[in-house]
Amino acid sequence: MRTSIATVSLSGSLTEKLTAASRAGFDGVEIFENDLLASPLTPEEIRARCTDLGLTVDLYQPMRDVEALPAEEFARALRRARHKFELTRRLGADTVLVCSSVSPLAVDDDDLAAEQLGRLAGAAREHGVRVAYEALAWGRHVSTWSHAWRVVRSADHPALGTCLDSFHILSRANGPQDLEGIEDIPGDKIFFLQLADAPLLAMDVLQWSRHYRCFPGQGGFDLAGLLRRVLRAGYAGPLSLEVFNDVFRQSEAGPTAVDARRSLLTLQESVGLAAPSAPAAPTGIAFAELVTPDPAPVAAVLGALGFTRTARHRGKPVDLWECGEARILVNTGPAGRRAGTRLAAVGLESPDPSGAARRAEALLAPVLPRRRAPGDAPLEAVAAPDGTELFLCATGRPGLPDWRADFEDTEPPSGTELRAGTEPRAGTEPRPGAVLRVDHLSLTQPWHQFDEAALFHRAVLGLRPQESVDVADPYGLLRSRAVSTDDGAVRIVLTVGAAPVDDTAHAQHIALAVDDVIAAARAHRAAGGTLLPVPANYHDDLAARFEFADGELEAYRELGIFYDRDAHGEFRHCYTRTVGRVFFELLQRDGGHRGYGAANAPVRLAAQHAARGLTGG
Repeated sequence: MRTSIATVSLSGSLTEKLTAASRAGFDGVEIFENDLLASPLTPEEIRARCTDLGLTVDLYQPMRDVEALPAEEFARALRRARHKFELTRRLGADTVLVCSSVSPLAVDDDDLAAEQLGRLAGAAREHGVRVAYEALAWGRHVSTWSHAWRVVRSADHPALGTCLDSFHILSRANGPQDLEGIEDIPGDKIFFLQLADAPLLAMDVLQWSRHYRCFPGQGGFDLAGLLRRVLRAGYAGPLSLEVFNDVFRQSEAGPTAVDARRSLLTLQESVGLAAPSAPAAPTGIAFAELVTPDPAPVAAVLGALGFTRTARHRGKPVDLWECGEARILVNTGPAGRRAGTRLAAVGLESPDPSGAARRAEALLAPVLPRRRAPGDAPLEAVAAPDGTELFLCATGRPGLPDWRADFEDTEPPSGTELRAGTEPRAGTEPRPGAVLRVDHLSLTQPWHQFDEAALFHRAVLGLRPQESVDVADPYGLLRSRAVSTDDGAVRIVLTVGAAPVDDTAHAQHIALAVDDVIAAARAHRAAGGTLLPVPANYHDDLAARFEFADGELEAYRELGIFYDRDAHGEFRHCYTRTVGRVFFELLQRDGGHRGYGAANAPVRLAAQHAARGLTGG
C-alpha cells in the first residue's frame, strides 16, 4: 500500500521535511498547518516541490471546532473553512482533516453536528475537496471513533467520511471489544488512516498524545490488530504516520524518516501486505570487536580474564583473542586517540547470512561496503542506528564464508603456563571460573535513537525486545532495554541517557558467562586484574534481604560481587576496570535467571563514577 507521513512527525523546515520523506521512500505527505504557515513558499510552490520529489499531498490538516456550534459561530467557521478548502486545492490535495470540537461553545447535539458537517462537506465539494472527520480522544462531545462514524453516517454526504487515528482509538480502548464494528464501516467512507504507536502510560491523554507518540512497533499498541480491521472494511488509501514526539522534533529529519518508513514496512509485513526476506534470527555471538589506539591496556585486561591471543589478521592490524567460545577482536587500525577504546563491531552467527543481509537492505538498514584484499572472506555487514557494524557470520560451516579464514594462528610464548581461568589444553577438564562465552553486550545509543534501535534490532535482526527499565545514575537517569533471541543465545542491552548528553560519557560493556564467578574473580585478580570496588553498604543490605551459605557473603564483599535473584534463579556478577569506553562483566546465571542485574545498576554506576574520579579516567 502507499505510505505517507505527516510533516509534524519530522524536524526542520518544510522543505527539509519533504526532502527527508522522499529520500526515505514515502509516497506522500500530510501537510500540517503550522508547517505551511511558517514556509516562505506559496502553496503552488510547495505542490511543485512535492511533485519534483515524487510525493503526493494526501491531506491538509487540521481544521477544528467547526461542528455543533451556535449559528453565528458556525457561519464564521464555514467562512474560514472555505478559505482552507481553496488552499487545499492549491496544494494539490483533495482531503481536509476536521477534528472533533473541543470548543466550549459546542453543544452536545449529534443532529446539529451532522447537519453542520453536511453543510461543511457541501462547501468542500464545491472546491473538489473531501472532509475526513476524526474523533479526538479529548473531544468535548465526540471522543470515540464509533461516535464520529455515527455522526458521519447521519450526515450522509458523499464528500464527508471519517478519519481513523490509531492513537485516538487505542488510547481509549479497553480491549478488542472497543474496536468491534470498524470492519463494518464501508471502505469508501474511511477517507484516511493515521497511525501512531505509544508507550502504555497512565497520564492525561492530551499530554500523552502531544509528547509521547512513536512509530509503529516502538510502543505498546496493537496496531496490527487495528490495521487488519481497517483493511477488512475495504480501506484502500495510504498508511500515514502522524507522530507528535519531543525527541523526533529535535532529531535530524533524514534518519527519523528512515526509521518511520521502516516501522511501516514492518507493520505491513505483520498483516501480510509486504514480504521482505524472512527473518533469520542470529544463533550466537561470533565475536565482539574493540577498536583502540593502544592495545596494551586492552591486552592486559583480556590476559587477566584468561584470554589468549590466538591469531592475527593477514592484512589488517587486528588480533583475535579467545577464551572458551568467547572471541574478542582488537583492532588498532582506524582508532583515534580521542575516541579511546570502544566496541565498534559485533559478529552475529546467522543461519542465512545472505538472506539476513537482503532483509536488512529491504528494511532500509545501511549495507556496509567492505574493502577486501584478494582471498578475504566475503562477509555481509550492516550498520545499526548507533553506527555499530553488524557482521553476519557463519563460523566453521561448510560452504559458507568463514571470517576466521582471514586470520593466521600465532604461536603462544614458549614456556607459558596455563593460568586459572584460561581455556584448558586438550584432554583436561575446564578450570572453575573459566570464561565460557559472551553472555551479552551492552551498547550505548545516541539519546535520540533509543526507540529506533529497539525497532531495528527486532525488525531487521529478529530479536525480541523486553520492557524498558529506568536506572538511577548519580547524575541522571539511564534507560535500558534488552533485546534477545528466545533461547538467550544472543542478548544485547541498549542503553541511553534520558537527556541529550554526550553519549561518550557512558561506557559499553561485554558480559562474559562463567560457571563460578567467585573462582573467576579470584583468578582475574591473581593475574593482575582489577575489579570494581563495591561499597560495604551494598553488601550490608544484601545481608538484610537474603540468606546466604556460610562464607558466601564474605566472598562477595572481598571480590566486589553483586547478587540478584528472580523467580527463575540467581545472578552473580562483578566488573573489571574500564578501558577507554569499555569494561567487562563476569557473570554466573543459575537456574535460568533472565535478568541483567538492573537492581544493582545504581550501585554499579555510582562505583564506576567514583573509580573514574580516583583514576582520572
